[in-house]
This record gives sequence, structure tokens and C-alpha cells, in this order.
Amino acid sequence: MPSLRDIYPLYLNNRPVQPNTDLAVTDKFTGEIAFRTALATPELIEEAIAGAVRAAEPLARLASYQRRDVLLHCVSRFTERSDELAFALCVEAGKPIRDSEGEVGRLIDTFRIAAEEATRNYGEVQPLDISARTEKFMGMWKRVPIGPCSFISPFNFPLNLAAHKIAPAIAAGCPFVMKPASLTPLGALIIGEVLAECDVLPEGAFSILPAHRDGAAMFTEDERFKLLSFTGSPEVGWALKAKAGKKKVVLELGGNAAVIVDADADLDHAVERIVFGAFYQSGQSCIGVQRILVHETIYDSFRDRLVAKTNALVSGNPHDRATFIGPMISEKEAGRLKGWIDEAVAAGATLLTGGRLEGAMLEATLLENVPTHCAADREEAFGPLANLSKFSDWEQALAQVNASKFGLQTGLFTRDLHKVLAAWDRLEVGGVVVNDVSSMRVDNMPYGGVKDSGLGREGVRFAIEDMTEIRNLVIRRI
Repeated sequence: MPSLRDIYPLYLNNRPVQPNTDLAVTDKFTGEIAFRTALATPELIEEAIAGAVRAAEPLARLASYQRRDVLLHCVSRFTERSDELAFALCVEAGKPIRDSEGEVGRLIDTFRIAAEEATRNYGEVQPLDISARTEKFMGMWKRVPIGPCSFISPFNFPLNLAAHKIAPAIAAGCPFVMKPASLTPLGALIIGEVLAECDVLPEGAFSILPAHRDGAAMFTEDERFKLLSFTGSPEVGWALKAKAGKKKVVLELGGNAAVIVDADADLDHAVERIVFGAFYQSGQSCIGVQRILVHETIYDSFRDRLVAKTNALVSGNPHDRATFIGPMISEKEAGRLKGWIDEAVAAGATLLTGGRLEGAMLEATLLENVPTHCAADREEAFGPLANLSKFSDWEQALAQVNASKFGLQTGLFTRDLHKVLAAWDRLEVGGVVVNDVSSMRVDNMPYGGVKDSGLGREGVRFAIEDMTEIRNLVIRRI
């Protein structure tokens, strides 16, 4: 079985540095300290930003095949270290081992996609002789790296959500400074350890610096950064945007995603996928299924099957391969969600199953008919909670999905193409998934939300677009 070291360094200007061991990271199941790593001081963050500025020009000059080869080196090393990476994720995030292995696979996919995209940074030749005035002119444009980037990544996908910032930056030729979540920094640090093996990267190409939340001010406000990419809560994300100044900002924030199950849906398939979408990695996903809208003609049958399937889920030690529900990230977060469940029941919702709390372990919970003013319906649960309600017609269901301040992704279970196209036209979300759940994400697709769910799109190709800018060339023939 893999094991963790007692102490891990941070990465400053491509190199491991151990200025202190001030950050103690716990095993989220046992609550015991699993390892220690360093916390970056303001002086170290300043040094990292200055290093990124110095690295911008030499990294931009790096040939596309060299950037591709760096990313392919990462693919190879992550594959070799996949068991270690999954174990680390299981410990620091409390993520069940099968989900942890799945995230490692997505990490590898994301770097492989970025390696392919590193050599596809195309431009365009544009005719400018559109009138007599410009008869002798022609134009062309290319995309060039935007410059130093600031990244802030969350606790729930410590590997893959860091990868969705780091891999496109390398492909685009942008140096970066990353602040991983203090609760789960190890995934990003191991990525840094692998990148440090790549001598072709100029000094300052990357820094990965765990830091206190107040340290995020330098990651946000420093004008030397040309882009800020943040994944986390809406409250923090929009506040950071307000302080970011002139730099480009990409925000991947929260949601309370809905799925619609129509009368013609394959119920067995829908139940299986919705149980997964609502409760995988203990519901701690911004596109996890939270609101389940079911056509009234199949509602009772669907509800009974969903409750039975939910009751069969195994909770416990995330290292046990039979475990589907592990701990939430902290007892505080588990207690918050338990409070939301109790509030909803007191307001008239029906508790169909679950709801019991022990430490950071909250049972997979299904509620029915949650009043819309309750936090369990209105806000992002970010835990093992889903709510059922019924609808009578498709337009009503679309309106219910849109009656949210969030708009990330929606799942539809229907065989009716006309209803699918109506949903695609009318739903105020970043993505519509047909015959699967809202939590379906492929790592090369454009991913992001509208309204309070964010700004901009991730997915390697689309992140590279944000990390580059157009430079035009106009030629006059003489």
C-alpha cells in the first residue's frame, strides 16, 4: 500500500522549498494529522510573482513541441504514480478510493488533452481588401500567451481542478502561481514535484504555494498577473473579481444542479445515474445532482426505486473499496448541511431517507417537496443531499430549473428530441446533458456556468483561449 511522507515542501520558482512546516493537513476520515507542509509567507509569494514575470518571455519562446513534451512527461509520471496519487487523495480529501482513482484518471486525461492542444495554437489569414481603400492590404492573426497567471483551486477535486488550470497554462506558454486549498494541498504539490523534473521549463515558470486565505489578496490584486482563475464558492469568487483590477478573470463557482426525469425515461437507468450524480464523493461537487424533478405519472415508482437504491449505498472508511459515501471535508460542513436538512423538515419537507450525522459522516439524504425558501433548495448543498419534487408539463419543469440564482449544468432524461431542443434553447445554464446527470463532465468540453455559477469556461482548449490573446499582423503590398 502507498504511504505519505511526514513533510512536503512547497514549490517556488520550479524548486522545492521548505521554509516551515506550519500547515498540518488531516486525514479527513480519522481526523488525525496525515502530513505537514509549508505555508507561503508574503515574501515568498512576492518572490514567486517576480519569478513568473521573469519567466514570461522565455516560456513564451519555448517551442510548442517542448511544451507538449513537458505535458507528456507529466502524463507518464502520473500514470506511474497513480496508486500514490489516489491514496493521497483518499487521505487528504476523504474521497472514497474508487472516486479517487477516477480523479487520477481524469488528471491524466487532462494533461494528455493539453499535450495535444499545445501544438494546435492556430491563427487565421484574413482578407482585408474589402474596399478600394484597402485593396493592397492583407492580414493575419495568431494567439500569444497572456503572461503570468494566478490560480486558486478548491478542496473537492485537488488533482483535476488544479490540472484544468496548470495544464492549459503550460500548453499556452504562461507562467503561473497557484494557491491550492489548505485543506487539500497535496495533489497540487505532487503535480509540482513532477513539473520540477522538467529542466526545459525556465526558472519561475511555476510556483505552487499553500497560503492562508488572507494571502489570497496577493494572488488577486497584484497587477503583474494578467489572469486570475478561481474555483470555489460564489461568495469568495465574486468578491475576488471585484478586487482583481484590470486582469482577466475566470470564475468556476457553485450550483444547485437539477435533473428532469420525463414520463418516457428509462427509470432504471435514470435512478442508477441520479444516485451516482447526487452522492458520489459524498455530494461534494458543484455539478452534483441536488434538485430532482420527476413527471407526475411516474413519480411514485421513481421515488420508491431511488430511495431503495440510496439506502443500499455503503458509508464508511474511504479506503474500503466497498465504500461509496465517505466523510465530508469537515465536521463543520457536515453540521451545516445537517442544519439545512432539519430546517427543511421543520418547514414541511418530507425526509425520505438519511439525515443522520456522526462527526463528518452524513448519511445520503433524500428530501421531498422542500419549500423554495429553504437553504436546502435555494443554496448549494455541497454534500450528500438531494430533493425530489414532481412536475406536470415540460415547460413547468424548465421554469423550475431556471428558478435558481445558479446556472451550471442540467441533466435531462427523455427520449423526445423536441423537448431536448427546447431545453437547450431555454435553460439558463452552461451545459445541458441528455440521458445522464448534471455531474457528467468530459475534460475537453467547454465547462462553466452563468448567473451566480461563474464567468468564462474551462476545458483545455477553452482555458487556453483565456490564457492567450490575439495579436494581429497587417501587411500592405507595395
